[in-house]
Amino acid sequence: MKLSLPRNAVLGGSLAVVAALALSACGAAPDNASTTTKDGKSAATAASAADFGGMDALVKAAKKEGSLHIIAVPRDWANYGAIIDAFQKKYGIKIQDESPDGSSQDEINAVTSRKGQDRAPDVLDLGSSFALSAAQQGLLAPYKVSSFGDIPAGQKDPQARWYNDYGGYISIGCDAKRVKECPTTFKDLLKPQYKGQVALNGNPTKSGSAFGGVYAAALANGGSFGDIQPGLDFFAKLKKNGNYTPVESTPATVEKGETPISIDWDYLNAGYADEFKSKGLDWKVVVPSDGQYAQYYSQAITKDAPHPAAARLWQEFLYSTEGQNLWLKGYARPALMTSMESAGTLDKTAAAKLPQVTGSASFPSEAEQSKAKTVIAQGWGKAVSG
Repeated sequence: MKLSLPRNAVLGGSLAVVAALALSACGAAPDNASTTTKDGKSAATAASAADFGGMDALVKAAKKEGSLHIIAVPRDWANYGAIIDAFQKKYGIKIQDESPDGSSQDEINAVTSRKGQDRAPDVLDLGSSFALSAAQQGLLAPYKVSSFGDIPAGQKDPQARWYNDYGGYISIGCDAKRVKECPTTFKDLLKPQYKGQVALNGNPTKSGSAFGGVYAAALANGGSFGDIQPGLDFFAKLKKNGNYTPVESTPATVEKGETPISIDWDYLNAGYADEFKSKGLDWKVVVPSDGQYAQYYSQAITKDAPHPAAARLWQEFLYSTEGQNLWLKGYARPALMTSMESAGTLDKTAAAKLPQVTGSASFPSEAEQSKAKTVIAQGWGKAVSG
């Protein structure tokens, strides 16, 4: 599998999306006539498969549309390549994957800029705090997948505008051939031996993984879900002592030795470790014991999706046993993991390969995440400038 830039490579992703917006400015409004059944049921307003007449009717309408537009989804992110291929093979629906190196904020920008155009994204894959923002802006369509009831209450919007899909823990990845002693905690990252080596995957004002990195640092330094400021203070200290590098970590920067220590999701770092082996890199991955922060990425259907039936079928596939196990094979923890384990449908071999953590994860509330985003937006530039 070819390694591409992660979706949180904000600068390049933003430029790509801006260019795409310019090209699509004259896009025609979508024609939803093909997604309306003979008895008048519309995929654009269907709040469930049953609401549209059942899965068979949904599949038929989605195949008639024949296309699905996704954005900011790299093939090497949590096994997305295999998921895209499986969906296309199963339903014969072509997926258009635009700007795979874009950020969560780029996705939202594309929706707002292309409203009513056939080039608008059908679905979104967003860091959880960005999903909350999109819902607050009225950009998402409510839709309950068939397995909606099995998604934990704290991992979904009561109105079904978004729900968590796959996730993991913030981890520290380290090139053991370039770094004599790999750090295992956030406290370790402050040691002078790591000068100019510690990087984030993106900018926390736009990137879900970088946002999670700051949250984890806060938890490791006396903060809480309601107080992310210690995380900003930590990175300010890391910047002051010369350990933080502003280079955004990607597989390419790791291979070049530019970011030998990367704070990122464990499923990405674990996936990179597999890929790096063939290139002679020894990439170690650890979930820091002093800052265990877990979070999911959320799925959502855009309110004005040009291909509303395909968008809903895509969600059904992602939350099926097949889709959830494909996330697991990419080292990501699927949202339905607990229910699938109980049902005996979980891929046990893939589950056994997940990075080890102690204890169970807890998650910030909607209000806490919104507050954290505001604090980071106001303070990140100051924390790492100079």
